[in-house]
Amino acid sequence: MFSYRHGFHAGNHADVLKHTVLIAALQHMTQKETAISVYDTHAGAGLYRLDGDFANTSGESHEGIARLLDTPLAELTPALRAYVETVRSVNQGKGVKTYPGSPFITHSLLRPQDKLRLFELHPSDARSLTGNMAQLEAGKQVEVLMEDGFNGVKRFLPPPSRRGFLLCDPSYEIKTDYGRVLTMIEDALIRFATGTYAVWYPIIPRQDAHDLPKRLKSIATKAGKPWLHATLTVKSSKIRTDATVAEGESKRPGLPASGMFLINPPYSLKAALKEALPQMQKLLAQDKNATHTLESGG
Repeated sequence: MFSYRHGFHAGNHADVLKHTVLIAALQHMTQKETAISVYDTHAGAGLYRLDGDFANTSGESHEGIARLLDTPLAELTPALRAYVETVRSVNQGKGVKTYPGSPFITHSLLRPQDKLRLFELHPSDARSLTGNMAQLEAGKQVEVLMEDGFNGVKRFLPPPSRRGFLLCDPSYEIKTDYGRVLTMIEDALIRFATGTYAVWYPIIPRQDAHDLPKRLKSIATKAGKPWLHATLTVKSSKIRTDATVAEGESKRPGLPASGMFLINPPYSLKAALKEALPQMQKLLAQDKNATHTLESGG
């Protein structure tokens, strides 16, 4: 049940997409003075060592955040620049040895009036998350809950201020996660119709993964809510043999692509991603199959 550990994947191309969207959305939402409640249903450990055993095992950050760090800030689009600056802010001195997960990224953007609730069911990650967040001395602004985020978030909706952002990025290694995402979003829209909901998902050769954005689109359309869907592909999903690998193509297994689906997205987000996604594709491409998509509706 608990085979997935984000530490193996911290700072990879999926994190670049997910956290760029997260930062751009929250930067827009915090422009209005009214308090925001942020919910992270699968928070992870909060911080990850890029020079630790987990990250070194996969090396995925080398083809993710590291490529952006090697690009001059002035050459990055505003959304990617904000992402890189946020990652750098967690690290002191030269170099980036620690990668901030969504809890730390979110906290860095919050104001005193905002609240952050973090759900993490994995015992080891929950303990790490509690310890990592404690160093921020955020007091009652941040609450760590060792419970199932799919169900736990229900009792907090709607938030008192009627402004909220929910991030949902489960591992999807448990087959039922796909269905539980849909059930949670349907329920959340009934409880809190004006909330902003962001769902990350892997793009893999599996029917559940293929159907998820389509079903989220149907849920948003049925509820009469606007939606935004962004995807980033960095390589082919096919595993190639040495004899068939063309020059410049990757033969390594691993996640080839991922997507972010938002309901009630901030109106400025589409323009930010329209500018950022082509640069993500260019900088993070692992073979000639790299591409991106951006669509919206409602």
